[in-house]
Amino acid sequence: MERFTIISLLDVIGELFSDEISIAVSNTKEYIYYRPSKRIDLKIRPGDPIREETITHKALFTNQKVSEFISRDVFGVPYHGMAVPFHYNGELEGCVTAIYPSVTDGKSVITVKTLDGWVPISFSDVKYLEVKDRKTHVFTNRLLGTHKNSLQEFEYMLPRESFIRCHRSFIVNVNHIKEIYPDTHSTFVLEMNNEARIPVSQSYSSYFRKLLGF
Repeated sequence: MERFTIISLLDVIGELFSDEISIAVSNTKEYIYYRPSKRIDLKIRPGDPIREETITHKALFTNQKVSEFISRDVFGVPYHGMAVPFHYNGELEGCVTAIYPSVTDGKSVITVKTLDGWVPISFSDVKYLEVKDRKTHVFTNRLLGTHKNSLQEFEYMLPRESFIRCHRSFIVNVNHIKEIYPDTHSTFVLEMNNEARIPVSQSYSSYFRKLLGF
């Protein structure tokens, strides 16, 4: 066991968790380890101080397990978290925090901006979303609109059983995928049922295959 570092051990333990859960470990003042997931990334870095509004701080301050929803005001994205403090020789040493993506808040439409105004679009009608020219473009059969939310924010808002991040610039509705082709540059190319072709990048390929089961 002497050859194992704390970080390598945490990496192995992290593999036991779902691909949708991020893991953060801290001492009493700062984060010492962070493993982001494909579904949620709070952009924590080892050495970052623990902010008062976080669930990690609440667990350390109360010296108790804390499980609650945290709004987007803290890290820029909403999330559900569970933080558990740990001790050594009776002294508080730090905290382990599991970070889960926020579930959809009951909405079933995306209200997009068009040239003429705003149009509510049912989730089921959305084929894919693309970030281009610093805007999020929402594609459906009948119209194209834009939205102020980032793709990361949409990842937590859209129902996860239908929408999958497949690239840093794309989220797709799997119900509108017509075929999946291998591709040397992006691992896969998705042909949507409106004939659009969407890349699946290397960093998302294994997660994408796992969720679609192929």
